[in-house]
Amino acid sequence: MNFFEHQAQAHKESKKLLFLFVLAVIAIVLAVNGTLALLWIWMKGQIPTGIYTYPRGFFFTNTAVTLLFIGGGMLFEMSRLKDGGDAVARMAGGRLVQPDSRDIQERRLLNIVEEMALAAGMACPRVYVMDEEDAINAFAAGYHQNEAVVAVTRGSLTRLSRDELQGVIAHEFSHILNGDMRMNIKLIGVLFGIQMLAGFGQHLMEWGARFGGSRSRDEKGPSIQLILFVFGLALFVIGYIGIFFGRLIKSAVSRQREFLADASAVQFTRNPDGIGGALRKIGGLTRSNQCGSRIKNPNAEQLSHMFLGAARPNLISGLFATHPPLSERLQRLYGRNIELLDASELPPEMELDEHAVSMSFAAGDGTNAGSSSTGLTVSPLGFHPEYGYQTAPASSANNFSDNAAKPSTAKQEAPIATIPAELVQAARDPKAASALVYGLLLDRRDPASFEIQLAILRQALPQQCALVSLLHETLEKLTVSLHLPMLDLATPALKLLDAEQRQQVLGISARLIAADQKVSQAEFVLQTILQRRLSPKSGRDVGVKYAGLAQLQTEAALMISLMATTEFSAEHAPQAFVKASNSMPELHLQAAQFVARDQMDFFAVKQALDKFQQLAPLAKPFLIRLMLQASGNPLSAEGADLLRSVCAALDAPVPDVVSASYAERPQH
Repeated sequence: MNFFEHQAQAHKESKKLLFLFVLAVIAIVLAVNGTLALLWIWMKGQIPTGIYTYPRGFFFTNTAVTLLFIGGGMLFEMSRLKDGGDAVARMAGGRLVQPDSRDIQERRLLNIVEEMALAAGMACPRVYVMDEEDAINAFAAGYHQNEAVVAVTRGSLTRLSRDELQGVIAHEFSHILNGDMRMNIKLIGVLFGIQMLAGFGQHLMEWGARFGGSRSRDEKGPSIQLILFVFGLALFVIGYIGIFFGRLIKSAVSRQREFLADASAVQFTRNPDGIGGALRKIGGLTRSNQCGSRIKNPNAEQLSHMFLGAARPNLISGLFATHPPLSERLQRLYGRNIELLDASELPPEMELDEHAVSMSFAAGDGTNAGSSSTGLTVSPLGFHPEYGYQTAPASSANNFSDNAAKPSTAKQEAPIATIPAELVQAARDPKAASALVYGLLLDRRDPASFEIQLAILRQALPQQCALVSLLHETLEKLTVSLHLPMLDLATPALKLLDAEQRQQVLGISARLIAADQKVSQAEFVLQTILQRRLSPKSGRDVGVKYAGLAQLQTEAALMISLMATTEFSAEHAPQAFVKASNSMPELHLQAAQFVARDQMDFFAVKQALDKFQQLAPLAKPFLIRLMLQASGNPLSAEGADLLRSVCAALDAPVPDVVSASYAERPQH
């Protein structure tokens, strides 16, 4: 099962969860009506002779109010979660870690997240730390890959080695690339409505206890104090129907995904003792009656399905646990029973690593040779094939994502050269990160348009113009293969800008691109990714409008032509186009028209990508396969960057053939 099949499976799971949700609502409505009917009998002191002895509209009103209460709770919580992963992290007591943090433990965490993101070919998620939590735990949250966050507990920073922390972060990255986050965050809002009755009942009991004991109007019935208390107690008990179903729904969603994420973390880091060591330490803490993975935050139950480990002890049957038993997870990782580990706090590292991105990953080379003890060894994409694309050369692209396969054994162990420190520092500062983006767009090859670009910067950003020029000079010395990874590295800082500042970055970038009255492919790629990450419209769910590529034949032909003309000369590109078009007869593209390079319109390409976003999940990989079929072997740098932009537009993982291509690029 690949990424898109997993997404389709998630849609099917949603129907099952909807059934459980409706069942929960029906149970709650019946329980509320039954409780109010008994309260009415108690207050009146007489047994009703039939349903019509109750006040007119009694049960209808009770049902309507209950449904409004549940629906209102859902809408309220979903509105609170409109900020996506950031809202969830704040609910969990998280504090945003600034990209340029100098704290030793936070710097180590940021370095690991940067390494993982660059290796996976995606934007660096924003990072949060739950300072009040001494347990070992973490989660990833967000509606889309491009606006994901990763949150870890303070205990994870103080108790885990670097390898173990890498394993934890790799586990969370698998959830990001698999698309698990979207359903997880929706579950928070949906379940809040059916679980909030318990909280409301508790408040009623407290209010009843504070009343002075005034009686009902006939002076014979129970006091208002007692009525409120008893009704509150009943709602509190009824609320546990919602909690029961909430646990059932969350267990149906998260248990199998945790096994897959554990396996992905091992395949990504090539180190079972990374995630395995973290889980063993959780077990060690639990065995010694310490915190284990338990979260103290009052919202922990609501968020329990998102965490690495069980955030709340499971007092019911294991059937309703949000996570598989720890022993079973360790058995699957190691294939045997294994000893738990002590999780005492570790001494902080003595030195602050100034370079965040010295690592072993197949995403490019810098200009200076070097390595670091903080290196990360991964496969080209690094994730379990169930979550992405199976490693395959371009010549066998038709096999690239159909089936789960054994993890690739091809190691990318040669450490890439480090990115210059001044660029890394700039990428971590919001204002400097925007200057870095402008520096990537400056083009000295055309002196006339370069002067126009400088004039635009002097007029729009007179105080930043010098910094842009300085960064541009350094970027020119950097191999092109690291231009997009530099944008990945700068994304967390760019997202710290407010909405107006983000719009300014997008607007100035568009003006710089338009300076020469044309759009190059490199500019289109960068602008596509930048728009996807910074535009306020990019996170919206556009829905499914097209069932398959057969409905978008013209647009598919345009994308195949673009890849073919990127990879081959004008003489051979038509042949590559025909080969790709004929590779999948079921799509009926044999009659598609080739678009020559001199006829290529990038505005039309943008419109095509907008339509491809509305494809059904299982139809999206066909586009990427067709583009891979039209590519060269090996994939060129320009082709790899183009595919990265397409994956960004589709909010999909980057194929590992793309990541592998970066490793083969020249260093100069």
